[in-house]
Amino acid sequence: MAIKVAHKTSTDVLQLLTAQHAEVDQLFEKLEKPTGDAMALLGELADKLAAHATVEEQIFYPAVMARSTSDKLHESVEEHLQIKRVLADLIAMKPGDENFKAKLKVMKEDVSHHAHEEEEAKLFPMLRRSMSADQLAAIGSETLAMFEELMQGHPCQSVRGETQEAAPLPPV
Repeated sequence: MAIKVAHKTSTDVLQLLTAQHAEVDQLFEKLEKPTGDAMALLGELADKLAAHATVEEQIFYPAVMARSTSDKLHESVEEHLQIKRVLADLIAMKPGDENFKAKLKVMKEDVSHHAHEEEEAKLFPMLRRSMSADQLAAIGSETLAMFEELMQGHPCQSVRGETQEAAPLPPV
């Protein structure tokens, strides 16, 4: 499933990441309902979360690293680590397992907190003020290309190997 972003000649990275957050929210809602193929939904959710974290860690965060963003970005990769650990547990479970709903709820809360902090509380508003539309579009194009490439496979398969420590960030 492709990310639904308005058709434009360029992709603003903040709009792209916000759209990805909204898609993940929709998948959480579907998973919380007992209808549908829960395993397929879990797989889709896991792949999108893994790909999203990867593009943020490898493209977006390094591109926006500055004195003013450093603390928030370090907090963000720690949040990613926490999400990956719960996601790794969920991938190993079946929706009927005793703790599945509890782990899903914890992960939803972690993801929601992370997305809210990026979108509204701190990072995105600051970047919207400090970066040009061309800068945001360039980062967005690169981010979207990598996300689409990752989604050709199953990016969630790498999550277990990414649960020991937070992703490294470049120095300021």
